[in-house]
Amino acid sequence: MSKVISDDGTTIAYERSGTGPPVILVDGAMCHRASGPMRGFAAALSEHFAVYAYDRRGRGESGDTQPYAVERELDDLRALVAAAGGTAYGFGISSGAALLIAASAAGIEFGRLALYEPPYVSDRDPSYAPRLAELLSAGRNGDAIALFMTSIGMPADMVAGMRTQPFWPVFEAVAPTLAYDNAVMGDSSVPLVAAGSVTVPTLVAAGGASPANLRAAAKAVAEAVPGAEHRELPGETHDASPSVLGPVLVEFFRG
Repeated sequence: MSKVISDDGTTIAYERSGTGPPVILVDGAMCHRASGPMRGFAAALSEHFAVYAYDRRGRGESGDTQPYAVERELDDLRALVAAAGGTAYGFGISSGAALLIAASAAGIEFGRLALYEPPYVSDRDPSYAPRLAELLSAGRNGDAIALFMTSIGMPADMVAGMRTQPFWPVFEAVAPTLAYDNAVMGDSSVPLVAAGSVTVPTLVAAGGASPANLRAAAKAVAEAVPGAEHRELPGETHDASPSVLGPVLVEFFRG
């Protein structure tokens, strides 16, 4: 593990693998290096690139200086880009893709962006954010995780079964960061203003077997980013496979 220190003094943990142009991987909700897809993507990319997989603040081995602000997560990315040499490619999944849109719009030096299913859906439940804040404020982390999972379409009985499993406390540990992801997503259904200010080559991808609202969101973001390429990967879901998406990323980042 290596680390960078963000502007507010927060330690951000990361690991580097491979050699070549740098690529920074940005996780979505609840994920970090030890729990999520990015080590698989790091393996798929590291033959061609120097890959930086990091723990977003509040997750894994990174710190969590309060109060949270999206701008602080952008500072974390600035520190990582600086550690990578001053510019990098970026690959983000779900809310991580939304964070990369905000980072590029804020002037952080990403030479290319690959965005997988940024979840700017038009049918978000308006009661989700206040209910999430209420549960987290009461220390009901498990209920907050259950709320998130059911809000994205997971059946309630499946969530109830997951709560009995040994891995559930791992989820509860990162529950406060669900509010961070919600802040990154903002209130608009599609970030047309931020996406419209992205000026670097951009790939926006979605899974052909993902829900229709996520596929529509990916297409809308691709239309908002000037010159962006839009791809749908047959058979893939929101949980994209590195063996399928990885070669697409290699082709895109190699230009």
